[in-house]
Amino acid sequence: MHERGYYGDFGGAYIPEILVATFDELTQAFEAARADPDFWSEYEAIMGNYSCRPTPLTFAENLTRHFGGARIYIKREDLNHTGAHKVNNVMGQGLLVRRMGKGRVIAETGAGQHGVATATMAARFGLECTIYMGEVDVERQRPNVFWMERLGAEVVPVTEGTRILKDAINEAFRDWVTNMDTTHYVLGTVCGPHPFPEMVTWFQSIVGQETRRQVREQTGRLPQSVYACVGGGSNAMGIFSGFLDAADVELIGVEAAGRGLATGAHASRLASADASVGVAQGYKTFFLQDADGQMRETHSIAAGLDYVGVSPILAHLKQTGRVRFESATDAEVVAALSLAMRLEGLIPALESSHAFAQAFEDASTLSPEDVIVINQSGRGDKDIFTVADAFGDPGWRQFIREKAAEYEDA
Repeated sequence: MHERGYYGDFGGAYIPEILVATFDELTQAFEAARADPDFWSEYEAIMGNYSCRPTPLTFAENLTRHFGGARIYIKREDLNHTGAHKVNNVMGQGLLVRRMGKGRVIAETGAGQHGVATATMAARFGLECTIYMGEVDVERQRPNVFWMERLGAEVVPVTEGTRILKDAINEAFRDWVTNMDTTHYVLGTVCGPHPFPEMVTWFQSIVGQETRRQVREQTGRLPQSVYACVGGGSNAMGIFSGFLDAADVELIGVEAAGRGLATGAHASRLASADASVGVAQGYKTFFLQDADGQMRETHSIAAGLDYVGVSPILAHLKQTGRVRFESATDAEVVAALSLAMRLEGLIPALESSHAFAQAFEDASTLSPEDVIVINQSGRGDKDIFTVADAFGDPGWRQFIREKAAEYEDA
């Protein structure tokens, strides 16, 4: 890493002068915490007694038999408290907030899992909490909005722009500029200005550390391949960080191909030719933008994968060839989710199902001696409306009609 958070050609801290002191304070607090062994011990302790760590590494026996190739193992981040890997980052940042003495946190969220995790952390540490969420995501992730509000957070629907994740990030930064003395922005992924990409990776590295230890214990070797979905990239960097130094382990990030790369209705930055390098939201990376630098609309069945940019660390790992990037269409994702449910009784989130889709495509081409690991970054409870609609479930539709009629009559 270069000075000021550069990873090769990507990263940096392109921030307004008014935020420089706030970022300096955050960087100093982070560096001090990282140098303090007691901080990591406290972090591991709270993740152990509050969030079910270490999460299991599950051998997917039925899927392995179905594909007849590599042995498939699944890292169960869905078993974290709040249902996803997001809690790893927010609890770490919560400990930093306590060190810095601030009383309010703000966050952006797309799929809602980061918002729920942040609201949970705020309740745990006694902090005021505001969550920014694109209006489109508010509608398709209503269950998570409900839980955020019950946890005491104020959820602010963002009605500007495309009304999805990138717009929620913009609003959160506007809030922070106004309230930086009292407020910390709990950025949810490995994007944004330095030190966020490095800091979020550090907290999420607990996933990779556990996975490396667990796969050795269960198989006696390191895996052939590790798969993770990629929106901003926090779950991917979390699990990949455990294997970056193992050159024989292939790392595969899977983006959202949406309705197909050829349609333009997707969110693939590193697995397509549609993205270009630019500077936005405080850092330099690949963005889906037009020739004038205006951000394009994106699409994914998974609310957490439709971000217009991507981690500068992952952009660097793409450029150096350390990570292979693929993409999965909405249809492929729904099929992978269905197979995981029917054969293993697992319900991965739509985001995680992108990683499953690519792993399923590759598994049968590998030897039974090979081991692959899929990061199940979250569980699919939050996606029930989207999944039921994708399956065209008549019973679910009738249930919704009946509930709607009850509310109209009330």
